[in-house]
Amino acid sequence: MIAIAIDGPAGAGKSTIAKRAAKELDFIYVDTGALYRAIALYMMRHGISANDSAAVVAALPKISVDIVHEKGEQRVILNGEGVSDYIRSSEVSRGASDVSAIPEVREFLLQLQRDLAEKNNVIMDGRDIGTVVLPEAKIKIYLFASPEDRAHRRFQEMLEKGVDAEFSSVLEEIQQRDYNDMNREIAPLRPAEDAVAVDTTGNTLEESVELITNLIKECLG
Repeated sequence: MIAIAIDGPAGAGKSTIAKRAAKELDFIYVDTGALYRAIALYMMRHGISANDSAAVVAALPKISVDIVHEKGEQRVILNGEGVSDYIRSSEVSRGASDVSAIPEVREFLLQLQRDLAEKNNVIMDGRDIGTVVLPEAKIKIYLFASPEDRAHRRFQEMLEKGVDAEFSSVLEEIQQRDYNDMNREIAPLRPAEDAVAVDTTGNTLEESVELITNLIKECLG
């Protein structure tokens, strides 16, 4: 099986680009961030603060989370419920950042991610795929863009969905997420030593998809 790891900061377009590339290459797409979002959603629903490490860890045995693929689309299952439509809010994003800093949560989800890569040709995106989850991945890509560029993309997405937002707040949230991800003790966000760094600042989505897909094809020969 072939594993392709795409890492990078929040808002870099990893999920969208990886999903499109996987479809073109006939690979399975795995959005690992969705798993952490599912954990954060569980905590929110049960009144547990994502910052309360002890309470989060105590709740893990009550959680079953999985990724299934139906008609080429990824669905996240939390305790038997499809929650893909409930894990994209800003509140869940912040909670995901907090729970992802807890070592026991990362360990809880690690084998699930590796199992998916052992059974399928995958493109997996996240924060530590090339460095921790799949260190033997055949291709490793570190996808990034300037904070301002990423905030602009996120801001436009929110406006298109009818969500009331301010650009300054979105930018501040992106910068805080970067700081949290890069400075956590466990599996901090950083490029793998053998990763190819790709800057998509200023690119359209189509340009970024073409860039990454062509890079993968070239690497695969």
